[in-house]
Amino acid sequence: MVLERPGGPLKYKTVPVPQPAPGQVLIQVKACGVCRTDLHILDGELDKPKLPLIMGHEIVGIVVGTGPRVATVKLGDAVGVPWLGYTCGRCRYCLKGKENLCENAAFTGYTLDGGYAEYTVADERYCFKLSGEATPATAPLLCAGLIGYRSYSMMGEGVEKLGIYGFGAAAHILIQVALFEGKKVYAFTRAGDVEAQEFARSLGAVWAGDSTQPAPQPLDAAIIFAPVGAVVPKALQDVDKGGVVVCGGIHMSDIPAFPYRILWEERVLLSVANLTRSDGARFLPLAAQVPVQTEVQLYPLLQANVALEDLRQGKVRGAAVLVP
Repeated sequence: MVLERPGGPLKYKTVPVPQPAPGQVLIQVKACGVCRTDLHILDGELDKPKLPLIMGHEIVGIVVGTGPRVATVKLGDAVGVPWLGYTCGRCRYCLKGKENLCENAAFTGYTLDGGYAEYTVADERYCFKLSGEATPATAPLLCAGLIGYRSYSMMGEGVEKLGIYGFGAAAHILIQVALFEGKKVYAFTRAGDVEAQEFARSLGAVWAGDSTQPAPQPLDAAIIFAPVGAVVPKALQDVDKGGVVVCGGIHMSDIPAFPYRILWEERVLLSVANLTRSDGARFLPLAAQVPVQTEVQLYPLLQANVALEDLRQGKVRGAAVLVP
């Protein structure tokens, strides 16, 4: 399913099976998650995609071919491919261990072709070996899970009461990790989204309500997955002194002006950019230990446009996943 221009629908096309270059592997895609980032690309809010583009960066599949100089992945391996598809290893950020900020990074399903297809190629260094099978339930872990976990990791130590704003794919994974580690989770959804609130409570949230409502008690930290800038000052008001607000999305509408007093008392506001391979090395074993159970809504590959629109309209419970 090919994006030819931002704002237009994806088009079904038959294209040649890609051939792996040196250091790359050919993957038969078993499933690919549909992420809100895909909507930002489709709508032109992330405005530097390669075109034409095969989107999709929550890929699970089987290695069916290898290029020259592939050393760590072999034929038949079940692998996952995340958003971060390449880093240079030479820039000032890579040299400081911050490959997520690499000045020459390339991204799966954005500047590299992704997984809305039957086959894709990927740099072996950015493939995570899966301990189990390449199933649709695993696909959301590759972005919703990884970015959620990076956001979670950045809120610091000593958090007991965590607010999650926007209860979609990332939140339904992250709440399971947070509860496993003994935290209390408060879920904030778009106004009137009773179904999402019930979903959050069914997963163990101690409270769920509209994001317009004040938190029932001061929070230690908040993670924002909703791409809505107006939620930022609201979350700052919900966290206690010294509280941390983490913005976990790649795109957000403008944040409105807010008074300094809601940031004062050493509250912290920060964003998360991309992910690192070490995030995957920590998160995927933890997800197996919990164990994280994803709830997925399956769509045939040909219905990618339907899946994207359902995601836009808030009709997806858990995560949407395309299956070739």
